[in-house]
Amino acid sequence: MTLKISKLNAAYKEHPVLKNINIELNQGQVIVLIGPNGSGKSTLLKCIAQIHPQYDGVAAWENRDLKSLSKRDLAKQLALLPQHVTAPNGMMVEQLARFGRFPHQGWFKQWRAEDQTAIDEALSATHLAEMRNVPLSSLSGGQRQRAWIAMVLAQQTPLILLDEPISMLDIGHQADILNLVRELANQGKSIIMVLHDLATAARCADYMIALKDGQIIAQGNSRQILTPALVQQLYNIEVEVQHAGSLAQPDLQRLIVIPEHFGDPNPCA
Repeated sequence: MTLKISKLNAAYKEHPVLKNINIELNQGQVIVLIGPNGSGKSTLLKCIAQIHPQYDGVAAWENRDLKSLSKRDLAKQLALLPQHVTAPNGMMVEQLARFGRFPHQGWFKQWRAEDQTAIDEALSATHLAEMRNVPLSSLSGGQRQRAWIAMVLAQQTPLILLDEPISMLDIGHQADILNLVRELANQGKSIIMVLHDLATAARCADYMIALKDGQIIAQGNSRQILTPALVQQLYNIEVEVQHAGSLAQPDLQRLIVIPEHFGDPNPCA
């Protein structure tokens, strides 16, 4: 299963946001988008998910133009977790996760055992099984983020889009979610996610895409493209990029460490 984006251009009214974007995502691959705020990362995810469908060019999944799919069929193929999400007051954790099953329901389809299994597996994977009946309003920010991720997992789509999925999580739960992302990829799911921590991005990406001012300025294996020159171009900051195991006495506030075991079957472990 392949996602192909060709010559994609997008704008908000008269303001161009994305310019000539070309990407190919293969089955079981994790692509990480990096770049400064306002570079078009979130807009790119929204274009793929047809939330911002006013774009030129083609976004095709399995050689089918995503614009041609109905909302229900699209929701069976891809799940998006946006950067900013809200839920109705009083909603419980399991109720939120149940929204992930709506694309699989219909006028004549009742709630099935497989729907409940999908919910249970999603809550277990996000460590929320014992909190299924807890109101979202009583959760910490990180717990609420995991509840939204559980909803995405319950949707059981082959393509998953995640916009800063670990931004509100502590370091332990960050590792849990990123390990889960890798496990999903190993199961054959294709994933595009936005991350801001470059060391984490390098650790988890099979392929990295750097965006600035709506354009792709570098893409490829993170060991190849993540250089001091690229970071300077993206963020206007001087850094030192070193591989783990070869550290001298760097300024740790301006150090990006590329893990030695990049490319292993479980690079997020």
